[in-house]
Amino acid sequence: MTEVVTGEAVVLDVPCARFPSRMLAIIIDMTVQIILLIALFAIIGATGTHLNPASLAAVAVTALVLTIVGYPAAFETLSRGRSLGKMALGLRVVGDDGGPERFRQALVRALASIIEIWGLTGAPALICSLLSAKGKRIGDLFAGTFVIQERLPRRQGLPPMLAVIPPPLLGWAQTLELSGLDDNTAEQASSYLRRFYELSPAARDEFGHRIAAAVAAHVTPPPPPGTPPAAFLAAVLAVRRQRETARLAAMQAGAAGQHPGWPVGPASPVPAGQYAPGPPPPAWPAPPSPPPPAWPAPPSPPPPAWPAPPSPPPPARQDAPGPPPPDRQGAPGTPVPDRPEPPGSGGFAPPV
Repeated sequence: MTEVVTGEAVVLDVPCARFPSRMLAIIIDMTVQIILLIALFAIIGATGTHLNPASLAAVAVTALVLTIVGYPAAFETLSRGRSLGKMALGLRVVGDDGGPERFRQALVRALASIIEIWGLTGAPALICSLLSAKGKRIGDLFAGTFVIQERLPRRQGLPPMLAVIPPPLLGWAQTLELSGLDDNTAEQASSYLRRFYELSPAARDEFGHRIAAAVAAHVTPPPPPGTPPAAFLAAVLAVRRQRETARLAAMQAGAAGQHPGWPVGPASPVPAGQYAPGPPPPAWPAPPSPPPPAWPAPPSPPPPAWPAPPSPPPPARQDAPGPPPPDRQGAPGTPVPDRPEPPGSGGFAPPV
């Protein structure tokens, strides 16, 4: 992989084409060009009998230049950096900034190929590509281009048992700190796990302890004592994948202006009497929070009081003058009978 800085200051990792694939693509293109030259020379020889030798030589030179220079320059410009040989092997010519190849760059590469490929049988191109970090030949150095590999073989995935965190390491993996783990060490551990069942037991143990020691030097806390190297590496890579996935989801949600899982739409003010949304969740997925409590219902009104019986009227005041007592006298002209007096109530009582 080679880092390429685009015009927008974005760093991209692109795979450079290897020399064997580039050499095979050049051989295919040269074979096509030689066939075209033979066909053109045959046509010129059959139709140029009426031309003088100078005109015939001029036509032949023109056909040679168009085949050697014009064919690759026009083909790579129209196909955005690919010729027939590069199409067959999945290669493409790009600029140093990762952009597509332009006509000027394709023309410079084609002109340089006259000397370094056709004239000197490709020896300068081989030496220059071996000394260059991006595998550039002399034409690429002049044009500011390099060749990348577009079609890569499918990468072998991890075995199912080594693609998840082992259950005994779940608690330890939650506190794992991976900020010191670089991409090269992680790629080495991933390659070891992908080939785990293809290695012999002795090579498996030797590579496992060596790679586990290199990974343990960049992560904290150390694994529990007695942890097998394969289980330790599988837990580290699984946690790394989970955190990278969560970070990418958080970045995409932040770019969209919404939290993960929220419907995208215009923000509306929170009405009175409702809960406002809390702060955004952290990048590491937190456990689900309990549902918010229900809004308390308003208290029901008390039942109506039973009507009290009417209170009795207050008693009449005793000092109020009452009606006069009835007269003991009868009606006028009616005699009143004499009431006998009880003994001892009046008169003279004889002494005893």
